[in-house]
Amino acid sequence: MRGAVYHYDQDQDFGYIKGVDGKRYMFARNDLNHGVALVRGTLVEFQPDDGAAHNIVAVASTTPSSGTGQPPEPSRFAEKRPAGSTGLWAYFRQTVSVNYLNFNGRARRKEFWAFWLCFILVQLALVGFGILVNLAINGFGINAGRSSIGFIPALIFTLAFGLSWIALVVRRLHDIGLSGWLVLICFIPVIGEAAFLVFGLIPSQGGENPWGPVPAGVRV
Repeated sequence: MRGAVYHYDQDQDFGYIKGVDGKRYMFARNDLNHGVALVRGTLVEFQPDDGAAHNIVAVASTTPSSGTGQPPEPSRFAEKRPAGSTGLWAYFRQTVSVNYLNFNGRARRKEFWAFWLCFILVQLALVGFGILVNLAINGFGINAGRSSIGFIPALIFTLAFGLSWIALVVRRLHDIGLSGWLVLICFIPVIGEAAFLVFGLIPSQGGENPWGPVPAGVRV
């Protein structure tokens, strides 16, 4: 995948590359091949791997110069090679890690529904665990206590990833050409559930829009 160096912290030895898909990929110095300058805007080719960038090499721009002498923004490139298949769990891990607070760029439908499928599966597992814990504490007798402590892990999981799903919905709205502020509709009872479903079903907007190019892997 092609992108550009977005940021590098020498003291912490980590940085980010902004890919042509509008997402940021984390890297360390040992991911760089010789000759890559750690300067913002440096064009590179790299191998994406669940939000991380590996095998990073510098590339020369093949896009005509705008006359300013500055390299073009990475968001102007189109992905030439087909993206590798990204699994559902990979999308989920990427959403709750690298893209946890990423309100920029675009998110395809597969990324959107992969997150929610995995989120629901984990939530159901935690709720089932909570029921077993509560039964173990309360017992089955009529006069047994009514403790709900077993549901605490499910509650913590929901709260911990609240911002990540909001950021995901914002990126999905960007992908269909709408303002991310429309995510507020999702918090309106009844209307929000319907809007959420519609946002997840609308196909990606063809071509580049104000939030970046078409996500890798989307057929236009």
